Amino acid sequence: MADSLEPLDPLWVEDILSNPPFVAISGVMNVRSLGSYATRTPNTTTRENFLFRSAELSGITQEGRAQLKALGITKVYDLRSDTEIEKYNAPLPVIEGVDVIHIPVFKKEDYSPEVMARRYQLYASATIEAFMELYLQILEHGGPAFSVILKHIRDHPTEGCIFHCTAGKDRTGVIAAILLSLAGVDDDTIARDYELTRVGREPMREKIMARLAKEPIFAENKDAAMNMFSSRHETMIAFLNMLREKYGSSENYIKQHTDLSDDDIRIIRNNLVVSARL
Repeated sequence: MADSLEPLDPLWVEDILSNPPFVAISGVMNVRSLGSYATRTPNTTTRENFLFRSAELSGITQEGRAQLKALGITKVYDLRSDTEIEKYNAPLPVIEGVDVIHIPVFKKEDYSPEVMARRYQLYASATIEAFMELYLQILEHGGPAFSVILKHIRDHPTEGCIFHCTAGKDRTGVIAAILLSLAGVDDDTIARDYELTRVGREPMREKIMARLAKEPIFAENKDAAMNMFSSRHETMIAFLNMLREKYGSSENYIKQHTDLSDDDIRIIRNNLVVSARL
């Protein structure tokens, strides 16, 4: 699936979005399940109806709230910063019977004009090297937030959760990759899951472009704006390689950046994986 600046065929997008791993939650884009992926352990897959990823939930409708609860989701984990929530007037939703928990990867001080200018330059270039610099920042800042999601998996294997950032690609993609890697899913499958954001973001195209148009670096450069939301297969493969080169494994990353023990990680892995349906 090649990443492109040109809009995708709406009928093709609608067909893909109506089939697994995509899930329908009205008012929320880029929703998909991390269940049913084969792992390296024979005859096992990732647990169904447990982990979900998405773009921001700020626009969720009443129908969407009912759909979310019908999926068995009891927790929403919002990885966005206070700055994004305020800037885009996109507050955390209230969903009766569901805990909506704000666990920002980046703090307000990480959004200084100088930091954001550098971050936008990297996104605009869309090179693999630029994304690796960006994703390394997410790894280095994300431990406390990711720890909360990991502890949910450890402690509540029968309760579904959904985690998200703004578009559901970078911060969401990094923790999704860590979880799938920990479960024993192969790199190609993880990269294909990441790549699906190209389809999942398509209904958000106008909203994304309107937001980015307010940033000087993107205002008159459509290509640079859309580069920010590229989700190429080779980018995720490079990230998984970087993760192993820097930390050795997803397990070692978790041990270095959270307070989780080897026993915790073993329980988390066991809760991620179930016997495959024959």
